[in-house]
Amino acid sequence: MTVSQREIDTQAAELLDGVADGEDLTELQVALIEFALRATSSSLDTRGSRHWAQRAVAAGATLDQLHEIVTLQSSVGVHAFFESSRHLASMACPEGGWPPLDERRQQLWDKHIGGTKYWTTMQEEIPGFLESLLRMSPEAFEGFIFYCGLPFRAHLVPNITKELISMASDASTAHRYLPGMRMHLRNSVRMGAGRRAVEHAIRLGATSPGFVGVE
Repeated sequence: MTVSQREIDTQAAELLDGVADGEDLTELQVALIEFALRATSSSLDTRGSRHWAQRAVAAGATLDQLHEIVTLQSSVGVHAFFESSRHLASMACPEGGWPPLDERRQQLWDKHIGGTKYWTTMQEEIPGFLESLLRMSPEAFEGFIFYCGLPFRAHLVPNITKELISMASDASTAHRYLPGMRMHLRNSVRMGAGRRAVEHAIRLGATSPGFVGVE
């Protein structure tokens, strides 16, 4: 099944039921989202990303902030990692199900996942991925946790803006990864985003370019 824009809009509307209108996106947020939608592996629109980088700087962004977004967007390709890891783990699962985690894996789980809200939300939207990755490769599990945390360590761009960027990217015409869109939409609302900002970001994703490529 090919994911349609109608499906994106329907699921977003359901998740926004009861959410207050709130404020719309700022000029700077729009420029940052437009930049991010082009500075991603699913688009590779280098001309467009340069244009929107200039617009973002004119709206007050720093180059360090733009690079934090580049780092954030560099992980978009990880969604193939999510789905392939879940599939391979299901193939590797012994008859009767997986045994309890061994001591090493349990320590890694407790250290990095525990009851953290971000990872709990990921488990709800992408069930089985984190455990599948941990069982298949503890090394890849640790590397994933470290790498995905990089754009959130310096806090150059507010986390709510990064969640809106990730949501728009997952809903974009070149990507359409609905589990991620749902997760980041929920995170955005939890951080204070209202209906107007979320719907605006989704519209930006809907009008973003498809895959452009690099000559």
